Amino acid sequence: MKDIKERDDTTSAGAAPRTGGDPVVLVVEPLLPQRIRRPSDALRFLVTLLGLAAVVLLALVAKQTLNGLEADVADGTRRVPFLLSGLVGGLGGVAMLAIPAAYAVERVLHRDGLRVAEGLFAAIAGMVLSFVLGEWILTAGPDDLRLLLTGGRTGVEPLNTLLTSVIAYVTAMRISRRPTWRAALWTAVAVNAVALFAGVAATILGIVVSIVVGLAVGYATLYGVGSPNTRPAGSMIVAAIRKLGFHPVKARRLEDDHQGSRRYAIGLRDGTRLDVTVLDRDRQVAGLLYRLWRRIRLNSETRRRAIRSLRAELEREALMAYATQAAGVGSPRLVGTSEIGPEAALLVYEHVPTRALDDIPDEEIDDHLLAQIWEQVLLLQVQRLAHRRLTGDGIHVDGEGRVVLMDARSGEIAAGDLLLSLDIAQLLTYLGLRVGAERSVRAAAAVTGPNTLAAALPLLQRIALTRETRAALTRNKELLAAIREQIVGLEPKVEAGEVRLERFRPRTLVTIIASAFAAYFVVYYLTQINLDMITSAEWGWTGIAFAAAMMSYVAAALMLMGFVPEKLPLGRTVLVQFAGSFVKLVAPAAVSGVAINTRYLQKRGVPPGQAVASVGASQVTGLAFHIALLLLFAYITGSSTAASFTPSRTLVFVLLAVAAVLVIVLGVPKLRRPITSRLRSLFSGVLPRLLDVLQSPRKIAEGFSGTLLLTVFFVVCLDACVRAFGGSLNFAAVAVVFLAGNAIGSAAPTPGGLGAVEAALIGGLRLAGLDPGVATSAVLLFRLLTFWFPVLPGWASFTYLQRNEAL
Repeated sequence: MKDIKERDDTTSAGAAPRTGGDPVVLVVEPLLPQRIRRPSDALRFLVTLLGLAAVVLLALVAKQTLNGLEADVADGTRRVPFLLSGLVGGLGGVAMLAIPAAYAVERVLHRDGLRVAEGLFAAIAGMVLSFVLGEWILTAGPDDLRLLLTGGRTGVEPLNTLLTSVIAYVTAMRISRRPTWRAALWTAVAVNAVALFAGVAATILGIVVSIVVGLAVGYATLYGVGSPNTRPAGSMIVAAIRKLGFHPVKARRLEDDHQGSRRYAIGLRDGTRLDVTVLDRDRQVAGLLYRLWRRIRLNSETRRRAIRSLRAELEREALMAYATQAAGVGSPRLVGTSEIGPEAALLVYEHVPTRALDDIPDEEIDDHLLAQIWEQVLLLQVQRLAHRRLTGDGIHVDGEGRVVLMDARSGEIAAGDLLLSLDIAQLLTYLGLRVGAERSVRAAAAVTGPNTLAAALPLLQRIALTRETRAALTRNKELLAAIREQIVGLEPKVEAGEVRLERFRPRTLVTIIASAFAAYFVVYYLTQINLDMITSAEWGWTGIAFAAAMMSYVAAALMLMGFVPEKLPLGRTVLVQFAGSFVKLVAPAAVSGVAINTRYLQKRGVPPGQAVASVGASQVTGLAFHIALLLLFAYITGSSTAASFTPSRTLVFVLLAVAAVLVIVLGVPKLRRPITSRLRSLFSGVLPRLLDVLQSPRKIAEGFSGTLLLTVFFVVCLDACVRAFGGSLNFAAVAVVFLAGNAIGSAAPTPGGLGAVEAALIGGLRLAGLDPGVATSAVLLFRLLTFWFPVLPGWASFTYLQRNEAL
């Protein structure tokens, strides 16, 4: 394997034990730390916190069932004879204290007193935390939670201090690794819990929460103070190499591989060298959260197991190594495997002097080398072997210029077509980053044929690539599109079906969560409405609001027509705007209108680039009008005599806040670059389109009047809704509230700005001095007329337009 640079840390010479006539071997490696923080302890701590949150939430949701269960159990325990229940309770309490004490004595006798000290620290921390939490719950906590934890009885601790301390103590002492002690302890805990419950000294939820909090404190202590380092030192690794029949004379530690596994270079008596990879048990959960996220996000065929046992990981890598050798692939030969006690295992490879492809300059990667790489990958493909890590550190070149594939641990045997095509897509992309899309595709096609590349065409997605390749693509965002064009040029008649690798996108998850909060917000405000107030609404003002809401769709149609040089029919364009109201149910407000208008223009024969530019021009003009009208109405309102709403000062604060945000965004390169690149691409197409429109006075009148009327109709609708419930506000004040709320709704990720618009409008109207009940009723009526009511005609319009191929 690659001769990676030796670590520069302070090294120690560990002497390997002598076997027979073998000399003592000095192992050059960094001093191993006495204590390490195990990722598994951090993971257990996080899981325990999630479990605690789940238990509390479930108890709050099903509090009636829990109270009923507790009453039934309490009634049953009261029927047990007092002497028997007292005897069991006393024995349980004594055992719960005696077992940890006996285990501590056993640890001290084995000269493991430090572990006992860690347990005592965890016990003290658990006692303090349970006391603090208990006092908070009794004095300031939610009433429902306090009732569930104490049963409404005085003198009952919300969290049992003794139980929390004992659980934290034994967890920090890792009693779970001793089956006999563990069984005895949990038996005592169960008996004591039953006794506490029967004696009306604790509740079911209080006992469960006490145990979970104790576990969390114990795992936090283990991770915070660290655990004794049980990783085998270099001398033990050399001893294991001797047991495999080799005769080492020197050894040194190399840099860890990309998965964090230790690596050693072992020199043998005959002058050859072995490369050893050590798998440490405590490293098996490293990167687990990322792997779990990928496992949840990706479809089952593409994901890898989030966690494996040490034995399974050893067998997986060994099996893949033997399979690649049998396939005739150039790779280091696996010559031995061994476990090193219960905490580690190793794999021994013959050493092949190589250079990683990452270390080879781009100009040295010629067509012959590219052909060799694809030939090696083709050997894997023929034997149904997926490499899964065809990157610059997984592809090496030896001294004679031959390609050697490394890192067999990530591979899969008996791989399906999808995994094999993923390898092709990954290698095409990596080589494209190095030598360009055209050379990468040409070299691949010459070896594998166009059909193989065509099968990988749908998999040229960022999500399908390795983390390093995805990071490199941020500097070359057009590469995937260029590779696709090159493949289509080789096989122009190919019809590659779409392959969906993601179960969901992060943006979709954010939208679902935001929509759930928005729905909760809307339902909450619905419960605050006085039904008598709704029945007392003035229907004349409601009719005006309805008419204004419907006329806004005509204004939106005029706005679009004004920025398209081509002639558009008014009736059908109005139907498109209604169809956009239906699409708002499944897309954020800022996205739905743009998407459906662009699609409509394309169906009308407008080229895609010009369609996007036309919609972009209307959006840019609408933004300019929005800002100008907000400033105008804010000035008018601030200059008026309305004492209840003086946003002139508010306007200053808003402008200062906007200026501060602009300074931060423009001053930070990582924030400035994406914004400037998007604005550049937007204005590069919008400005020419605006120039075309400005040549026609009729188009100018249509576009600008539609933009202005769209805002005016919405403000009239909101103002009429306020007056329908007896409210009275300055029209300019209502306009400021609407313009601010609409801007917030456009930025919200929820469908149609659900939740965000309601909150902004209600808050703005209340700030203007409107009664909370009137403000809530007016906003909900406004949203009913502008968001919910148009859904049905919007669905009919959408269906009609699709049937007539207008969308």
